[in-house]
Amino acid sequence: MFNSINPSNGQVLATFDEISDQELDSRLDSAVKTQGSWCKTPLSERSKLLIAIAEVLDSQQERWAELMTLEMGKTLKSARAEVVKCSLTCRYYAENGQNFLRDEYIATESATNYVRFLPLGVLLAVMPWNFPFWQLFRFLAPTLMAGNSVVLKHSSNVPQCALAIEEVLRSAGAPVGLFQTLLIGSKRVAGVIADTRIAGVSMTGSEGAGRQVAQTAGAHIKKCVLELGSNDAFIVMPSADLEKAVQTAVQARVTNNGQSCVAAKRFLIHRDLYPSFEQRFVELMKALKVGDPKDPAIDVGPLATLQTLLDIESQVNTSLSLGANLWCGGKRLGESGYFYTPSVLSEITRESPMYHQEVFGPVAALFCINSLDEAIALVNASPYGLGSSCWTMEAEEQEQFINGLQTGITFINSPVASDPRLPFGGVKLSGYGRELGRFGLLEFVNTKTVSIAH
Repeated sequence: MFNSINPSNGQVLATFDEISDQELDSRLDSAVKTQGSWCKTPLSERSKLLIAIAEVLDSQQERWAELMTLEMGKTLKSARAEVVKCSLTCRYYAENGQNFLRDEYIATESATNYVRFLPLGVLLAVMPWNFPFWQLFRFLAPTLMAGNSVVLKHSSNVPQCALAIEEVLRSAGAPVGLFQTLLIGSKRVAGVIADTRIAGVSMTGSEGAGRQVAQTAGAHIKKCVLELGSNDAFIVMPSADLEKAVQTAVQARVTNNGQSCVAAKRFLIHRDLYPSFEQRFVELMKALKVGDPKDPAIDVGPLATLQTLLDIESQVNTSLSLGANLWCGGKRLGESGYFYTPSVLSEITRESPMYHQEVFGPVAALFCINSLDEAIALVNASPYGLGSSCWTMEAEEQEQFINGLQTGITFINSPVASDPRLPFGGVKLSGYGRELGRFGLLEFVNTKTVSIAH
């Protein structure tokens, strides 16, 4: 049974039963059958469906946004933006997918050679709760354009969002079986991956869950894309625009209530700027308003689950006990709901959880660095390697960060953000493979070499 819980007050909104084995089997059969015809559907028709999906998202934007806010706790403003981003991504692949999938010709001496991109089949999406629509749509739009069908195992705390996405595609006129939500528990995921009807799996979530998914996919020789944890760094060098960097840093830490894989989490500030940055950063973090995510004046809503709140409490309290300094926050807020005050810690020791672990909430870790080399070494010492945001006006420093940081994404003088036009993904324990852009579309295709003798 799945409980949909309002994180603002801890109250149960609705309950849902898991589907039976028979229903799961029926849904997989439907996905296979539909994909067999969808893969033969002209690319122009696939584009039309993506446009129709975008129109459903746009026409009921407030409904989908309110559902995300109610079930997951993100501010209503950010939920509206999430719906818009999903719509834009559908339109992007509708407009560009045909070009991305065009045959690529390669000249040789004796034959006509080309590469054709063909769909793999039925794909499983295992998705998290933090962006309940966006995480799925950034995979779904290119995957459908490529000719695959999709079944979704969403996070257990957002069942209403999972079912709503199914409704979006149904309302857009998607063929029955092209996309389906599977209300199943995590213990049944391995069985679905192993099923011969599943051709591959894309998973966004924790490192632990990623290991399990990768192990199962590997055992059955199936394509797998993983987008996992992170401990993203925000580096500020002496030539940076200090005020712009500080203001951006605050937003980069608390976006989505601090629950974003590419949210800045570690702030590495050069010693020449550190005192000024620290003072201003703490001021701005203290000024953030925490409360009802439906209130437009609120900056930070509740954490999505009680377990997330308990994990952050443990990480912060343990780090403080090991010598870290607390500049603001560091405690729950209110007697009901899963609220945590925006927090800033410094002097974090190597033994502390916050030094090595991802903190999935509005908690910032400040580090004073002496040089660019020290910043790169500190970033690369992390087992994670998703994103990095580097603030410097020096061209040489920019190049050193771009080439030296072991991350899948580096943004210069702006916060890390996903964009449907740009490939997205990490290295090391942050996973492998890419989503978005042309590279994301080509992750789940059969890149077939064709050679025709003269």
